[in-house]
Amino acid sequence: MNNCSHVTMFFLSGLNEGMNLRVVLFSVTLLCYCFIVLVNVALIVTIILNKNLHEPMYILLCSLCMNGLYGATGFYPKFLLDLLSPVHVISYSGCLVQALVMYSFVCSDLSILAVMSYDRYVAICRPLVYHSVMSKKRLLLLVSVSWWTPFCIIGMNIFLTSRLKLCSAYIARIFCVNWVIVKLACFPAETIVNNIVAYITIIVYVFHGFFIVWSYLYVIKTCVNSLENRAKFMQTCVPHLTSLLIFLFTVIFDIMHIRYVSKDLPQATDNFIAIAFLVIPVILNPLIYGFKLTKIRGKILSSIAFKRKR
Repeated sequence: MNNCSHVTMFFLSGLNEGMNLRVVLFSVTLLCYCFIVLVNVALIVTIILNKNLHEPMYILLCSLCMNGLYGATGFYPKFLLDLLSPVHVISYSGCLVQALVMYSFVCSDLSILAVMSYDRYVAICRPLVYHSVMSKKRLLLLVSVSWWTPFCIIGMNIFLTSRLKLCSAYIARIFCVNWVIVKLACFPAETIVNNIVAYITIIVYVFHGFFIVWSYLYVIKTCVNSLENRAKFMQTCVPHLTSLLIFLFTVIFDIMHIRYVSKDLPQATDNFIAIAFLVIPVILNPLIYGFKLTKIRGKILSSIAFKRKR
């Protein structure tokens, strides 16, 4: 990669202000990361160890939590090191890897939520064929596609970025973002292919969003005239919709902030908006599902009660 660019290190300038609160920021961030790991691992282990939870809905939830850990691990360890360091730098290859993790995490999250909406659509609207449609083989295929397709698509975007000759090594963020690296290109004409592939990627995942909306509209239409389906909707679909809305809110808020919000905002506000999608959904998803889904809540509470007896 270094042969393609004279830039070998990037300087992250998102932490230039507020470093007098370094110890406080480090402590809060470390607690946040530990809590993210704790709640997500607890849910993953609960689902894996209990055969009664080896159903499509819970396996997809397990995949969502694993993806949350993947995204958080791509950001928090490096950020914690930066809080302890007077100079915030990252290698060229390390920056591209971090950008790959950040973007593939977001796209995988949307893909998994799309599969979860399809699962709820089949369960509520076509219950007689649910077990044949959501077989173990098909579920494994859907989970694999929701992980590997985003990784490959974003990998293509990152590969195209790695071919650009850069004329600056300064990134005004606290982590590496692909579109920011592309903006550092010496020759804007060389970024045409990057922009085309980026727009195609956006269109692909916008269609994911449309599919999710269509699925839930159809589910809501089916549930209107059935008390049983309404109860099932409230029990299983409300957590999915809550996760989806939280995820979309944090991602869209970041995009709107980048494009339209004044750059005169305090840097601390900019940083919080930039990492909101790595904090809020990853913490709230396991809590929402843990409290709302009866089977998971029962298993967790029984485990806690068993430990207290011992």
